[in-house]
Amino acid sequence: MTRLVLILLKCVAWLPMKALYVISDLIYVLIYYVAGYRRKVVEDNMARCFPDRSAEERRRLEKDFYRNFADYIMETVKLFHISDSEMERRMKFRNIEIIDSLVRQGRSVAVYFSHCGNWEWAPSVTLHAARRLGDGVEYCQVYRPLSSRVFDALMLRARSRFGSLSLPKATVLRELIRLRRDGMLNVTGFMSDQKPSHGDPALPLMFLNRPTAFITGTEELARRMGMAAVYWDMYKTGRGYYEIDCRLLAENVADTGRGDVTRAYASVLEETIERNPSIWLWTHKRWKHPVELPR
Repeated sequence: MTRLVLILLKCVAWLPMKALYVISDLIYVLIYYVAGYRRKVVEDNMARCFPDRSAEERRRLEKDFYRNFADYIMETVKLFHISDSEMERRMKFRNIEIIDSLVRQGRSVAVYFSHCGNWEWAPSVTLHAARRLGDGVEYCQVYRPLSSRVFDALMLRARSRFGSLSLPKATVLRELIRLRRDGMLNVTGFMSDQKPSHGDPALPLMFLNRPTAFITGTEELARRMGMAAVYWDMYKTGRGYYEIDCRLLAENVADTGRGDVTRAYASVLEETIERNPSIWLWTHKRWKHPVELPR
């Protein structure tokens, strides 16, 4: 089954980007107007996060989000057939030298990322950084396995397209310790903008006008491993074109106070979203459970 779906995806991925965006336009109509995919969730999230914006402006942002989401789907399919040169042209990285410098100092790096723009294209960083860093550095991304084994296998294949490793959330610490024992540094991406899983440690913060629980596991892992922390600030510069600005959060998380890096991440993520709300993943039930701020 996986092989059959992969063949179909590869056939679609052979199409040029212009043709894929025609399909994207059709997907937008289907998920927004026909299926109404999670429209209630998106409407409620935007209304509560942007109470000062008019209903008309929020509706425009909502439509822009669904257009971007449809683009994300087809751009992710394109990962099954895209050249390195085309990806380098479409996915740019600014200030990647920050990571280079940290690695040359012998420091592994925790990359705080988010569901903005096309996050599936971010592993192409290996096309830019790995060539300068050489051997001894492993690029990784942490992921939550999908319930569908077929699509989980396909997404793992797409994410490893440029040579990075996908580490299941449940075993990430063990895998990073193994890399360290093998004498390898790592640059590992964490999607830390999701709702914490039940039982996971969390830090309640005010975020987008709402009390919000933030995952602290990323910070605690980086603290334990003596890692640096950076933030990847995603920009959508055009249809099918993205840019990530690398921003330093901490040279050594172990030298910071508990919660400081998580607070810094929440602050810069809020800046990213407020700059262009339509590129964030609003269908996620981020505020499913009420959160109380400490008094």
